Amino acid sequence: MDFQALWLTLQLAIATTAILLVAALPLAWWITRGHSAPRALAQAIVALPLVLPPTVLGYYLLIAMGPLTAPGRLLIRLFGHPLAFSFTGLLIGSVLYSLPFAVQPLVAGFSSVDAGYVEASAGLGAAPATTFWRVVMPLTRASLLTSAVLAFTHTVGEFGVVLMIGGNIPGATRTLSISLYDQVQDFNYAAANRTALLLLVISLVALLLIYLLPSLRKTDGRQADIVR
Repeated sequence: MDFQALWLTLQLAIATTAILLVAALPLAWWITRGHSAPRALAQAIVALPLVLPPTVLGYYLLIAMGPLTAPGRLLIRLFGHPLAFSFTGLLIGSVLYSLPFAVQPLVAGFSSVDAGYVEASAGLGAAPATTFWRVVMPLTRASLLTSAVLAFTHTVGEFGVVLMIGGNIPGATRTLSISLYDQVQDFNYAAANRTALLLLVISLVALLLIYLLPSLRKTDGRQADIVR
């Protein structure tokens, strides 16, 4: 087992998930608050990684981070080095590539909230932020969990974007998916099987969390009603 790649993958997935949850909450809420061309455009851009080949996204990010573009030159001045083939560049690519997996569950959850609750809260004088955190968020905890789990597991399994903008630098950009590719290329099928099995287990556990926790909460609620 390539423990260095495992640790790097976990660091990348945790950091990506944390950033996405902060960014996805206001974005998803804004998307669900109306129907307009800007909102439709934002939703289309967010969903683009779902249909765009990862290598295409990775290619454009590689160009954008390089010295041939104005944003790339600005980033080089800010960080002192190109972001391509670095953990920071890998993190930026992971955030963009996993964005729809964080935003879309939240959009679905926010869309399912009865507008009457929001209107009643506003009618009682609650500020929009108070309504969001005290009314909307408690009703969409399952969507938040789904968003976090999908963002985390999708980052763990990334390959195309990681390879394009991160390469294969041990300890810096070599993740589990890249390590698995190398093991197969080296005909080390025993090690490849262990790495693939670990990725499979992580994905299965994540899906079990998504499907089991909501039903467990319903069971706890029914038991509480019986006790009362």
